[in-house]
Amino acid sequence: MKTVRILFVCLGNICRSPLAEGILRHVAGDIPVDVDSAGTGGWHIGNPPDRRSIAVALKHGIDIASERCRKVHPGDFDAFDLIFAMDRSNLADLRAMAPLSAGHKLHLFLAYTKGTATDVPDPYYEGPEGFETVYSMLFEGCSSLAGTLRERS
Repeated sequence: MKTVRILFVCLGNICRSPLAEGILRHVAGDIPVDVDSAGTGGWHIGNPPDRRSIAVALKHGIDIASERCRKVHPGDFDAFDLIFAMDRSNLADLRAMAPLSAGHKLHLFLAYTKGTATDVPDPYYEGPEGFETVYSMLFEGCSSLAGTLRERS
């Protein structure tokens, strides 16, 4: 099977999308997948993920500390097969940036993976419990996505 290229996108690429990237890598196993993450904003380019995302990932046996934040760039719309927005605002931003030919690649993450048009909330202004909640949502969605990808292979 051909490698599926997946991009996770949130606002700053420090909380949700790097966490989703790490989780999908972890649960994908032998599925041929290439995973990355980016933000719609460029405030944190080159920085590691938020320390709380790193901590919750490590708590669950996933190391995302080496990931580095980046901003979505025009080439991403050609390079990736699936582009997942963490919330509706991110999805609207992506739609505004994307060429019409890439529209079919853009999806609200939980709508695609779980069939529910629910946003993955931004935990930035929350404590550890907010990051744990987001981890659980992302783990469930990524596990579902990995199952779908495994069925296609």
